[in-house]
Amino acid sequence: MKVLLLNTPFLPMYSRASRSPAVTKSSTLYYPLWLAYTTGVLEEDDFEVRLIDAPAMRWEKENVYEFVREFKPDLSIVDTTTPSIYSDEEIAKKIKKISGNTVILVGTHASALPEQVLKETENIDAVIRGEYDYIIRDIARKIRRGEEWKKEKGISYINKNGKVIHNQDREKIENLNEIPFVSKVYKNHLSRYIKRYFYGANMHPVMTILSGRGCPYKCCYCVYPQVMLGHKYRYRSVENVVDELEYIKENFPYVKEIFLEDDTLTINKERTIELCREIVRRKLKIVWSTNSRAQVDYETLKEMKKSGCRLLCVGYESGDQKVLDNIGKGLKLEEIYQFTKDAKKTGILIHGCFLVGNPGETKETLEKTLEMAKKLNPDTAQFYPVMAYPGTRLYKWAEENGYLKNKNFREWVTKEGLHNCLVSTPHLTEKDLKEWADNARREFYMRPKYIIRKLIQALRHPKEITRIIRGANSLLHFIFQKNGHST
Repeated sequence: MKVLLLNTPFLPMYSRASRSPAVTKSSTLYYPLWLAYTTGVLEEDDFEVRLIDAPAMRWEKENVYEFVREFKPDLSIVDTTTPSIYSDEEIAKKIKKISGNTVILVGTHASALPEQVLKETENIDAVIRGEYDYIIRDIARKIRRGEEWKKEKGISYINKNGKVIHNQDREKIENLNEIPFVSKVYKNHLSRYIKRYFYGANMHPVMTILSGRGCPYKCCYCVYPQVMLGHKYRYRSVENVVDELEYIKENFPYVKEIFLEDDTLTINKERTIELCREIVRRKLKIVWSTNSRAQVDYETLKEMKKSGCRLLCVGYESGDQKVLDNIGKGLKLEEIYQFTKDAKKTGILIHGCFLVGNPGETKETLEKTLEMAKKLNPDTAQFYPVMAYPGTRLYKWAEENGYLKNKNFREWVTKEGLHNCLVSTPHLTEKDLKEWADNARREFYMRPKYIIRKLIQALRHPKEITRIIRGANSLLHFIFQKNGHST
């Protein structure tokens, strides 16, 4: 039985798997992480699978349709995001027409608005809500056996009477060790395109994997925990993770850095230290990085540095404590400053993220955020207006208060694919937020001290030159413009 998993074409360099999907100023292109994990699960069950990542492969719609005609999939899985949803739906309908077989939509947007998506795509067979690896596997098994599959948990569909049916939610996957290494999927399906994936803060080429899923924190804007993965942090064993790190080192010797995409890898101190010590014990000598909250202590940071941790991507978000409290960050300003001081002491670099326009934001709190960014002085920083995605508490807040300027999802990005803030409050319009982000970016990156520091960094660490030059070229293209607002 043949299964197609499709990261659809939309705009060049569109990072669909990002928490805030768009075309970015830093030239970022994410791996199709969730589709890739599902590919591994299906292949382990002896399905004939094709993972098509159109943005990395630089495929247009016609390339996809031609492939469908040749491959003739029995089951097609189409990923969705809010900015691309109308294009995603169009492609799914065309695939259904060509193949005549089962077509299912997955992803953040379909999970958040399953009824709307089903009605817009007419004869599409179903939507899967949330984490979909095992749901797709179980549906495929039943299709292979010729059995009815529409009673599976976690799906929504339209019955014969035209009524939308939402089945009971599927339980989240607890034993993540069972899922095959995503890096093996990359090798089998995407090896020709590895160098096209780029993360502005990471050394290039970079490879992305997960050591765990879910996040216990309740940040109002973050779409993956609220819509896809849940608020419990589920994680693989240390041995299983380090086995994959070894696999990557052996099979992708040209990869310069491994990024662990977990929302909250560092939340469990004991596990983090155990992971680091196992890397050292096996003498892996790898370079790795991860997302982190600004609450990691010095002891843990030292262990991370010893094991090869080069950089932490940190959501600072705001320089105002009330705003941090309003968004449910669970973070104190004093923790931010202490963490940053400790990280710099160990030599770990920081990519700082600053998100503005959240509940309680004013012009005064914006200035506090820019002031904090300069004081913290991370290696790199991104400044961006808040994006309110369906399924999040932020979207509900904006919608209920009349702060959402436009509900046409085509407007979620500009025609170039850059983020397009649509949240406008009595204190700050979307124009105010866009202009602030542009100004903050200029003020942060154009400081003479910062420029000199980056030049010295490039000279002292030749391995950093590729990502510095590529990121700088892309950033400078936008930095003096006032009409684009992606990170």
